Amino acid sequence: MVPLMFLVVATTTSNSTGNGNQTKEDVTSSSHHILPTVLVVLLLLIIIALLAWYFLRLKNQRKVVVTAVDKKVPNGILEEQETGHITESLSITMPKEQQTVVLLPRSQSSSKTYAPIPVEQLEEEYRLRSADDGKLFREEYNSLPAGSAQGTYEEANKNENKEKNRYPNILPYDNSRVVLTQLDGNPSSDYVNASFVDGYTEKHKFIAAQGPKEDTVADFWRMVWEQKVATVVMLTNLKERKEDKCHQYWPDQGCWTYGNVRVAVEDFTVLVDYTIRKFCVQYQTSEAAKTSRLVTQLHFTSWPDFGVPFSPIGMLKFLKKVKAVNPPFSGPIVVHCSAGVGRTGTFIVIDAMIDMMHAEQKIDVFGFVSRIREQRSQLIQTDMQYSFVYQALLEYYLYGDTELDVSTLEGHLHKLHNTFADGDRVGLEEEFKKLTNMRIMKENMRTGNLPANMKKNRVLQIIPYDFNRVILSMRRGQEFTDYINASFIDGYRQKDYFIATQGPLSHTVEDFWRMVWEWKCHSIVMLTELQEREQDKCFQYWPTEDSVTYGDYIVELKGDTLCETFSLRDLVLTFVPEKQTRTIRHFHFHGWPEIGIPAEGKGMIDIIASVQRQQQQSGNHPIVVHCSAGAGRTGTFIALSNILERVKAEGLMDVFQTVKSLRMQRPHMVQTVVSI
Repeated sequence: MVPLMFLVVATTTSNSTGNGNQTKEDVTSSSHHILPTVLVVLLLLIIIALLAWYFLRLKNQRKVVVTAVDKKVPNGILEEQETGHITESLSITMPKEQQTVVLLPRSQSSSKTYAPIPVEQLEEEYRLRSADDGKLFREEYNSLPAGSAQGTYEEANKNENKEKNRYPNILPYDNSRVVLTQLDGNPSSDYVNASFVDGYTEKHKFIAAQGPKEDTVADFWRMVWEQKVATVVMLTNLKERKEDKCHQYWPDQGCWTYGNVRVAVEDFTVLVDYTIRKFCVQYQTSEAAKTSRLVTQLHFTSWPDFGVPFSPIGMLKFLKKVKAVNPPFSGPIVVHCSAGVGRTGTFIVIDAMIDMMHAEQKIDVFGFVSRIREQRSQLIQTDMQYSFVYQALLEYYLYGDTELDVSTLEGHLHKLHNTFADGDRVGLEEEFKKLTNMRIMKENMRTGNLPANMKKNRVLQIIPYDFNRVILSMRRGQEFTDYINASFIDGYRQKDYFIATQGPLSHTVEDFWRMVWEWKCHSIVMLTELQEREQDKCFQYWPTEDSVTYGDYIVELKGDTLCETFSLRDLVLTFVPEKQTRTIRHFHFHGWPEIGIPAEGKGMIDIIASVQRQQQQSGNHPIVVHCSAGAGRTGTFIALSNILERVKAEGLMDVFQTVKSLRMQRPHMVQTVVSI
């Protein structure tokens, strides 16, 4: 058994002020005491030690489980619909046959060029370009050439091919288009709206294509077969804002034949940011009927309807997976969104610039986009997508690839323990220090900081972000009744799999149970005692026996079982106005002592496994997780749950990015201090 040194959330005294809302568990009263680096670095020891122990237990049990994603909330940056700020997928409302992509007006500074940026200057250059609402990014983007001055669209504009184009103003150039073999001597049968696009050094590394239309699916698969494509990257959803963006060109199960190409589903895996589908593809001719190939589609599902993803972390993980999946010596990688220019161009440029970063220690986004626009016009369609490229490259440069195969865990752990030399950036202390510098986005906490809501917060520094806060139904005639201090947090496979919240206050208990009811939760994980070191940490929101009523909700205790390290309570929640009931399972972990750290990891592993079993039985509705303030121990529990899920499914883990992602979803997540 690997001994475990857990970081305990700061358990400072609860300061009773006039409204009694300044109990502190996860943060100290002054900001300069949050995150003392010497103590906080032990967090990685906790999680990695747990994983080492857990991996030994699950070594022979790896199995990918397919889970459906059934809900989404906004997860991206909203791009304002002003002049010069129009998303790739925004289109003019016109008859279907005339639907066009809105193209941005060109600036007068189109002759200006921008030099490559050495990687050591990237952070400063990004800061300068982002200032004044991204003014310099817009200027740089607007200086790009729209496309090739000599490029022609004769084939795309032929009457017999016009209906094959999703958007009449997004067309492939004649000199870079993908040419199919003609069928039955028909000259127009060689046309598909797709263009060869170069990578950093590799010619025709990609095929940038529009999302297939219903009547071009057979052409799409013929292109995949003829070009020996092994990997298809899809960057749009089939529908967005009720608009058709791409026809479903694959069967959900079984097999289907598109023209002469037979496509059979081999396997699929749904993850939080993307879905992987594997197809067995055959070309149905007398000579080649028995020849088949494996084609893998990677479908990025987390690009929001407007703008760009909130963080590039998911895209970078997705890109790494694409690189790993695509076999050597295969044909080009097909990349498509709806029009095949905006998101498609963004993906291609990020891939190329990461390769350039490794090869030359510099990036040349402006030069590369200018070059590939000679092959397909309008690649990268908005200045927001352009700045997102830089954001992704900066993320990659600052944090690198922190993913780890668990088979190398022992060596990596030894390296982290023993690497503290000056200038060495892989030591445990240096790795964790990067997390402490993350900016808390106070401008995105407006709702929680409204005067009417302040008294509902246990700790004034821990307020949910507006973009992913849990929203309650507004009570008629009562303003501000939609607020509770709780945040949706993504799981390994599913968005909003957890709700991270504070321990209820005496005056927020009804809101707590209202949240549980309205979001159909069946599991509650409690990681604190009601009192610790004689300080109130959480109001008791369940009955010791019989039942208790909180406003419109009755909570009844049906069973209370003490396990080795946690209590298991079966509760029945009744919504009185509708006389409906729901069974809730309450997991109360007792393995976190008032002072110190848990002695071993088995108790935490056991409770995580029990919660997962409960989820499988009750449906994958959000799991409510709380400690006192809903950040320190709560974040550690969610981080471990996500990491262990990935270890079991893929044999991979990324402690750093897991914790970083959590902190982007709720402030101070896994912000812990050792109790000595």
